[in-house]
Amino acid sequence: MSGSRLRIGACLSLSGEYARFGRQAGLALDIWRSTTGAADLLVEDDGSDPERLAALLPRVSAECDLLLGPYSTLLMRSAGAIAKALDRLVWNHGGSGDDVETAHPGHVVSVPTPASRYAEPFVRHLAARADPRPLHILSGKGRFGRQVADGAERLARALGVHPVRHRPSTPEAWDLCSFEEDWDLFCAGSFEEDVETVNRARSLPTTPRTVCAVAAGVREFGQAADDPLGVYGVGQWFPGGGGQVELSSIAEADLLTAYRERTGSLPDYPAVQAVAAAAIATYCARQAGSTAREALWSAATTLETTTLFGAFKVDPRTGAQTGHQTALTRWGTGGPAVANQRQEGKAPDSVRQVRGPNESPAPCD
Repeated sequence: MSGSRLRIGACLSLSGEYARFGRQAGLALDIWRSTTGAADLLVEDDGSDPERLAALLPRVSAECDLLLGPYSTLLMRSAGAIAKALDRLVWNHGGSGDDVETAHPGHVVSVPTPASRYAEPFVRHLAARADPRPLHILSGKGRFGRQVADGAERLARALGVHPVRHRPSTPEAWDLCSFEEDWDLFCAGSFEEDVETVNRARSLPTTPRTVCAVAAGVREFGQAADDPLGVYGVGQWFPGGGGQVELSSIAEADLLTAYRERTGSLPDYPAVQAVAAAAIATYCARQAGSTAREALWSAATTLETTTLFGAFKVDPRTGAQTGHQTALTRWGTGGPAVANQRQEGKAPDSVRQVRGPNESPAPCD
């Protein structure tokens, strides 16, 4: 395939429940395509619907050399099964569920950190404190939230932090929390579930000492939450947090500038992880000299590198991501920022503010 033009296909949620981040991924991929010329791009709207995805993905597969997965663990669960049935390899950028990343060895290569490791930077931050308190963990109704919460609970026990696990949205959870003199909170659910949890927790008579929510890892949290100040977030990426980049067809600054010019705001991690998947997929195809599933799998499972998204290395047995780490952020008056885990007991503004090109301090986008 030397010198041939690659075509990348993706089904993304441009409408429906997951459109908030599916559209970000689609726009970022279009910027990547138009800026780098690395491949042609075909994007179809799956409508956040597994049945619609099942109807679209085989056609997209037939028309494209490389397949990117959809956004969300739910949809990626279906996409992995479809890829296996089609004997194709799908590059997973949008589904971090542990079961999704390991379900179809040889057919799914994952870019994001698995759900069970999502909470690692926050739990380690709590464990480093001289005065650890009970960590109340609330998960959402979905499988993704449960996997994130399970991982947080396991690591907390291992590090000497006392976890208190609750079923989703139960009145008993709030009764227990309200009697704690000092307690910390971690929640992992849908965006809407996390916002509701944080708002409710911070209105209790005894509020949590420290709050972390998966939803607080994206910028829209600043508009949705009653008061985001001081809330920690965990996400797959944050500007300036990727470190040294070895494999990249577009610089982070260029992507952020182009994205902001089109939208007036910075992207969240779903946009950047899609671009990283496209860059890795095209690199592996060029290195392998083929877009056959077996050749792509071999190239991907022997690759260890860094992209603008962060580290990339997968388990050669399963295709699950092992190299990438989530980012810990904290909300200050200038919006979300990379949290310095060594700073303890400081005001929210003591974290390092990271802004996009030409971005001045302002409320969250």
